[in-house]
Amino acid sequence: MMNKILFSLLAIITIANTSYSQLKNPVKWKIGIESAEDGMYNIVYKATAEFGWTIYSQHTSDDGPVPTEIVYEDFAGISLEGDNIESGHKKEGPDPLFENVNVVKYLSDEAFVIKQKISVKDASIPVIGYLTYMTCDNKQCLPPTDVEFNLELPAVNSNDEADSKPMSITMGGDYVDDTDQSSGILNPVTWKWTKEKKSETQYKLVYTATIQEGWTVYSQFTSDDGPVPTEVYYENAEGITLDGKSIESGHKKEGPDPLFDNVNVVKYLADQPLTITQNITLTDKTKPVSGYLTYMACDATKCLPPTDVEFSFSMDGSSTRTNNTEVALSSEDKVDQSRPQLRATYNAPVSGCGAGGSSDSDSKSFIWLFFAGMLGGFAALMTPCVFPMIPITVSFFTKDTKRSGLMNGLIYGLSIIVIYVALGLLITIFAGPEALNALSTNWIANVAFFVIFIVFAFSFFGYYELTLPSSWTTKTDSMADKGGLLGIFFMAATLSLVSFSCTGPIVGSALVAAANGGYVGPLVVMLGFSLALALPFGLFAAFPSWLNSLPRSGGWMNSVKVVLGFLEVGFAFKFLSTADLTQHWGILPYEVFMGVMIAVAVAIALYLFGFIKFPHDSKIKKLSNTRKILGATFAVLAIYLCTGFTVNKDTGIYNSLWLTSGFSPPVNYNLLLEKGKADETIKAKYPSFTKCANNIDCFKNYFEGLEYAKEVNKPVFVDFTGHGCQNCRRVEDQYWVNDNVRRILNDEVVLVSLYVDDREALEKPFISAYDDKKKRNVGNQWADFQVVNFERNSQPWYTLITTEEQVVTQPQGFDYFNSRNGAETYTEYLECGLKEASKLMK
Repeated sequence: MMNKILFSLLAIITIANTSYSQLKNPVKWKIGIESAEDGMYNIVYKATAEFGWTIYSQHTSDDGPVPTEIVYEDFAGISLEGDNIESGHKKEGPDPLFENVNVVKYLSDEAFVIKQKISVKDASIPVIGYLTYMTCDNKQCLPPTDVEFNLELPAVNSNDEADSKPMSITMGGDYVDDTDQSSGILNPVTWKWTKEKKSETQYKLVYTATIQEGWTVYSQFTSDDGPVPTEVYYENAEGITLDGKSIESGHKKEGPDPLFDNVNVVKYLADQPLTITQNITLTDKTKPVSGYLTYMACDATKCLPPTDVEFSFSMDGSSTRTNNTEVALSSEDKVDQSRPQLRATYNAPVSGCGAGGSSDSDSKSFIWLFFAGMLGGFAALMTPCVFPMIPITVSFFTKDTKRSGLMNGLIYGLSIIVIYVALGLLITIFAGPEALNALSTNWIANVAFFVIFIVFAFSFFGYYELTLPSSWTTKTDSMADKGGLLGIFFMAATLSLVSFSCTGPIVGSALVAAANGGYVGPLVVMLGFSLALALPFGLFAAFPSWLNSLPRSGGWMNSVKVVLGFLEVGFAFKFLSTADLTQHWGILPYEVFMGVMIAVAVAIALYLFGFIKFPHDSKIKKLSNTRKILGATFAVLAIYLCTGFTVNKDTGIYNSLWLTSGFSPPVNYNLLLEKGKADETIKAKYPSFTKCANNIDCFKNYFEGLEYAKEVNKPVFVDFTGHGCQNCRRVEDQYWVNDNVRRILNDEVVLVSLYVDDREALEKPFISAYDDKKKRNVGNQWADFQVVNFERNSQPWYTLITTEEQVVTQPQGFDYFNSRNGAETYTEYLECGLKEASKLMK
């Protein structure tokens, strides 16, 4: 039974890790209407699958995979004429993924197409529904997925006969992007729009967003200090009047968002569609309504640049089309931003600098969580609640005549692992990743943690004792007395409960640290914690003679608790700092926070040297070598933390310490220091010239930066970034402050930072020749520039080019540097590129 439980927990961790580290989407659907014979039409469902993936037929057995199914929720305007017809590379036979059940599936070398013949009864009523499908490769299957559709019907002529000329109509009111996402272009949101008639003059315009799992879309009413709010613009609305404000619905969530420095945001999650409804009064039905909708989408680690979606409504009952060119600028306004040299050398840079993809940073973060959990477990072992239990428990096991001490020790250790991993599992089930993330970002939760950790700290100092209700331990202890496997399990449960006053703060800290790990984080950290806690019981049960080498219980264990108490104080102020950053209270800027951390380190050193005493401390007759070494270590730590107040003369800000990076507030959140100013002479000629992150000179216009680079004969370092890009800030805070990196960016290259979410309006909007969409602002322009020339729309994205626009270094993003040696790899990337560029620019 125990093995089954452990196997199940490990399987859950494996599955969750797989799903967290890589969200797969190997099938793309395109749904539309085409004309057929006899005045009828076909609804066409076309699926394109990535190589190696299969889609299952509507007619496959229910004993195997989930069959494809089309559900029509509203089709009063049509009649279904007969059964639909499937086509593609069909294969039927036993499938090992489903215990060799006979299945019918379609392979990826041909498109899988379903055609349903229909006759139109009322063209004003759209066809609404969804398609469910399941896809597998030769190793795994993805969960069944729903694809929603909303199809505007083609109008018929006065004789109730449709034009016999074949035609193709896109998903009426649906915005479908067929871009191949394997190329790096992400499109996690699909929009559709419909009109609903309330009366002869009253209508509803409904805009619905279907969001891929893990992504969010921001409300129209979120703060401008964070992401770009969703907004609906009506460019041609002479035939209507808007009745009041639009109404939003969906799975709404409001709170601090770590992607935007914990600014309070309003966003909609992916488990429900986001719907925006606008009531209108029709004043002239002959005039169409057209415009565009702007939205921004983010997942847990990155944001895509704001995207414009064109829409058009015909109010006279004729067909609504979604071809953007009908409502956009004229063809003379099309702009092709492709740069021939960039495109020619992007996929084959002129050097090997930066070659190789990034490693799986998610997996590495889980490894660190696991070892952090183990570290917490080993710390818990040294506390007076746990350490004395080791010899007592092991001695009890070795006296058992039914089973060997080794077997009992292993069962006991496995029981501890099961209990703590089950705790992590329960937290993920009942809280979920969104709630867990709130633990680390919500200001109320962080203030609560601040108070709780201070309470725990004073408990560790010996001023009072925190215990769970005695009835809990009494019950588990009585169960343990029954003996057998169940008795050993409840012995482990009793240990978990009675040691709460020592392990509770450590477990709480670990769980909060793991909150950003989604579903997997708490499981991984609890596995590490429990493994470290259980390991000694198994080892000492196997080798009882080792017990003689254990140090005796004594006052040193109380010293461990006190040191942990001081560390709890430090963590408490970290939580308070998060709340301060979220709410902009201004009570814990960098200088104040670092002062608290220095005080904690000094206090620990003074305690270990015997200058500070607490209620449970025994008199120190002579300092042990261990106390001397640890005291000196914390004294050195305090001195090291003091160096965090040194100011970098080049950047004009404090030198961020490696040890406190990501733990302390940002160094630019300070009381005393000021920003630098850009060279006015250069700025007079190139208006986009300014000071960017860390007071580094940069251009915010590619063409101005390129022109200046030609003047000074320096290569151009292109930085695709965004105001709301968290990983962009990490690179700037952790890598750009490096002396070598900063020197190169300031002196040896021309830095061009292109903000893809800059909402400044363009003097003249244009239509992109790439996607036929209107570009209205600076962010649109640079996002389009990145996609056209680098086939990528995520940030940050870096590369070095020559003044002739030859790509020198392999373009790379955050993960490439983060998964290697950080600033060192960033420096090597720049230096390698400079060396190769100098050869080309002689």
